[in-house]
Amino acid sequence: MKHLLPILLLVFLATACKTETKKESIEPEPELSILEKVANAHGYEQWKDVQEIAFTFNVDRDTIHFERTWIWETKTNQITSISGQDTLVYNRNEMDSVAYKANRGFINDRYWAMAPFNMMWDKENFKYEHMEKALAPVSQDSLQKLTLVYGEEGGYTPGDAFDFYLGDDFKVREWVFRKGNQEEPSMTTTWENYQSIDGFQFAQDHKRQGTDAFNIAITGIKIK
Repeated sequence: MKHLLPILLLVFLATACKTETKKESIEPEPELSILEKVANAHGYEQWKDVQEIAFTFNVDRDTIHFERTWIWETKTNQITSISGQDTLVYNRNEMDSVAYKANRGFINDRYWAMAPFNMMWDKENFKYEHMEKALAPVSQDSLQKLTLVYGEEGGYTPGDAFDFYLGDDFKVREWVFRKGNQEEPSMTTTWENYQSIDGFQFAQDHKRQGTDAFNIAITGIKIK
C-alpha cells in the first residue's frame, strides 16, 4: 500500500499536466476586420452557397422612372441584362465591346445592391480607413465611418472614394460617393428599408439628401 500511493500520485500529476497543456494550446479566434464585420452583417457568410441572384435596379427622379433587371449566375459569371424590350446575355469572362458596355451598368447596379459584399470582392483594389464616430451627413447622427479609396488604375471608375456610415450593427445607414476622391460629395444617399431575404440583408431604398423627388430602389430580389 505504501508503494501504491506514490504511483497514484505520479499518475494524477501526469494527467493534470496533460490537461493543463491542452488548455494552454487553445488560441482565441482572430478579430474580424471592419470589412468582414460589415459584409457579414449583410449575410456575406452565406454567399458561397448562392448559385444565382436576380434584382431590378430602379431610378425615380421627379416624374421619370428608369429600371433594368439583372440575372447573375454567380458560379459561371453569366449575366442576363433586361432593359425595356432589350435582353442581352453575356459572360463576364469573355466580353466583346457590347458586353463591356452593358457590364458597366451591371457593376454600377450591383454596387448599389451589394456594396457590403463588394468590400470583400474588391479588397485588393482599395485602401480603407475606419473611424469609430463621425457625423452622418443625412441624419446628423453619430455613426461609424468607413472610407474606401480605389486605386488609380483598372475598373470602370478608378480613383473614386466611398464614405460608408454604419450603425452599431455594422449595417450601412448612409453613404457618400466622391468622384476621383475629391473632397466634395458627388452624391449622398440613405440606405434604408432593409429587407431580409434568405438570411441576406438588402437596403431597398436610397434617397438623396435634401430631396424626396429622387430614389434608387433595389426590387425583385430573388436568390437561388
